[in-house]
Amino acid sequence: MPPLNHKCLLLLTSIAATMMCDVSFAQRNSCGSQSVSLNVPKFDQVAEVLEKERAAGRISGAVTLVAKDGIVLDVTSIGMADLEAERKMTDESLFCIASMTKPVTATALMLLVEEGKVSVDDHVSKYIPEFAQMKLKSGEATEPVTIRHCLTHTAGLHGDQKVEGSLEEHMQVLVKRGLAFSPGTKWQYSPGLNVCGRIIEVVSGKPYHKFLKERLFRPLKMANTTFFPTKAQQQRIAQVYQPGDEAGTLKLAGHWLTDFSDARVANPSGGLVSSVADMAKFYQFILNGATIGNLQYLSEKSVREMTTIQTGDLVTGFTPGNGWGLGWCVVREPQGITADNSAGTYGHGGLFGTQGWVDPERQMIFVLMIQRSNFGNSDGSDLRRDFQKAAVDAIKE
Repeated sequence: MPPLNHKCLLLLTSIAATMMCDVSFAQRNSCGSQSVSLNVPKFDQVAEVLEKERAAGRISGAVTLVAKDGIVLDVTSIGMADLEAERKMTDESLFCIASMTKPVTATALMLLVEEGKVSVDDHVSKYIPEFAQMKLKSGEATEPVTIRHCLTHTAGLHGDQKVEGSLEEHMQVLVKRGLAFSPGTKWQYSPGLNVCGRIIEVVSGKPYHKFLKERLFRPLKMANTTFFPTKAQQQRIAQVYQPGDEAGTLKLAGHWLTDFSDARVANPSGGLVSSVADMAKFYQFILNGATIGNLQYLSEKSVREMTTIQTGDLVTGFTPGNGWGLGWCVVREPQGITADNSAGTYGHGGLFGTQGWVDPERQMIFVLMIQRSNFGNSDGSDLRRDFQKAAVDAIKE
């Protein structure tokens, strides 16, 4: 293993400290020759996994982060963020994290629960009166939809998660769609977190995106996490690619989540842009029991409800052996893609292949940032499995 210089020592800074100051996340393999005696695991296999995927034409590039016990042990960047412009992927690259937004929305809502302003077992109609008219698609009356149902994808909501108009206007769209099943009886991935975003607005009296910025992003020093990236930030966003016309090639992929025009709206189900460092700060915040320094943002009970299974024995997606917490996916029985996770690992994936997972038993955080489309189930990808295995194996060595 090469010796470490000062730049690489930044990787060993506690993520908790990054919440209080700006820290540069350097690529481990860029280290120089100054000798520092530290026992740091080797993560060469992580780079090998990523490079294999890039060479096969399945990603243009990637950034990964591995942390343990509050310490960032590795940040690896490979490949290109923009093939056409020949812009390299770096630890400063930004990504459309899609549904990795959902746990962030859930955490924001729980801040209001903690203040006693809302309960997850309240009927949605208490805050969005139109939901009192909600019926099954067949037209039959049904049990009331609760906030808990929305957080766990058991409300019966269905259809596209794109917000049509404002969040307030979008609620009318959801009511007109009706419910696919009676609340609480099944699990179906849904726009339920959009409902939670609207409830945040109603209860807080602030636009959803402003509440998140004030109550989460600023305290956590997540300066590169936003629904509305500046022109400068847009220059750092990695392009989304899909399979090209020939095997092993890539071509640009369009999607409404990557539309940064003035028509863009804050989408609680999937609209955030973020960096590998910012997401690590968020995950460490939750792993630390929602604390920053001596400040406790959420109670142990609230964190536990979010990050442990609340869906009973219902079969949930997107990989076998999962259950659902409040806005978070939870590994019930590790297997297949999740074989190298401990039971109780929680996190979420995104449409474009991004993944963020917290293993509380090992006190580890895994963040995978890529941007690809039409490559199958992103949560069930070999890349997710191989990255996590390489990271865990590095810790064991």
